[in-house]
Amino acid sequence: MTEPTTPGGGAPSSRTLVIIPTYDERDNLPGVVDRLLTAAPDVSVLIADDNSPDGTGEIADRLAAEDARGRISVLHRKGKEGLGAAYIAGFRWGLERGYTVLVEMDADGSHPPERLPAMLAAVDNGADLVIGSRYVPGGDVLNWPWQRHVISRGGNIYSRILLGVRIKDITAGYRAYRADALAELDLDTIESKGYCFQIDMTWRLLNNDRTVVEVPITFTERTVGQSKMSESIFREAAVNVARWGWEKRRRQLKALVGR
Repeated sequence: MTEPTTPGGGAPSSRTLVIIPTYDERDNLPGVVDRLLTAAPDVSVLIADDNSPDGTGEIADRLAAEDARGRISVLHRKGKEGLGAAYIAGFRWGLERGYTVLVEMDADGSHPPERLPAMLAAVDNGADLVIGSRYVPGGDVLNWPWQRHVISRGGNIYSRILLGVRIKDITAGYRAYRADALAELDLDTIESKGYCFQIDMTWRLLNNDRTVVEVPITFTERTVGQSKMSESIFREAAVNVARWGWEKRRRQLKALVGR
C-alpha cells in the first residue's frame, strides 16, 4: 500500500474524529472517553447523544467543558433513531469540519481504545476502511454466552457467503474510515439502523473498489447497562444481506449473458 497524505500535508490520521453514539450510557461514557484520550491524545471526540433519559447528554457536556484542550464536542439529537442514523449524523458533522479520518466506537467499553493507534496506522498505510476484528488471528471475544458467539459467527458466515466477500468480521462496529471514501457515498440512501448498518457501509465501500483491512481486537462485553440488540435488528440484517447478494448475482448473470 502507498502512504496517503491529507491535502494540507501529513498523514490522514492527523485529523481524526472519534464518533461515540450514546443512549443511556452515563455510567460507561466517562471511563471510555478517558481511556480513549489516554490511548490517542491527539484525536477529537464527538459524542452523539440520542436524548438519553438517564442524563448521558449532561455527562457529555460536562466532559466537553472539562477538557482543557477542547477535544470533545457533543451532538444532541432529538431522540433514539438507531445506530446508523447516529453515525451518519456524526459523519456529516465530521466531514463538514474537515476531518480526514472518522472512527466509530461504542460507548460501553467493548471496543478497546488502546487498539485505535494500530487501526489508524493501517489507515495511514493506505486502507480506506479499517475494521477492529474479533475473528482474525489475534482477535478475541470476552464474557459472551455461547448464544451470542453463535449469533455473531453465524451472521458473519451468512454475510460472507451471500455477498461473496472474505471479510471475517463484517458486522463489527469498531471502525476507522478515510473521509474521502465516506464522501463518495450517498449518505441519504443509507437506511440500515442496527448492526446491518456496518454490513451496508462495508458493502458500499467494496462496490466502490475501496480497500478494507481488518486489525485484531479483543472485544469485551459490557459490564454496565443493557445491550441494544433486538430481534428486529437481526431481521433487518438477514433480509438486506439476502437482497444485496441476490442483486450482485443478478448483475453478474446479466453481464455473462450479455457477452
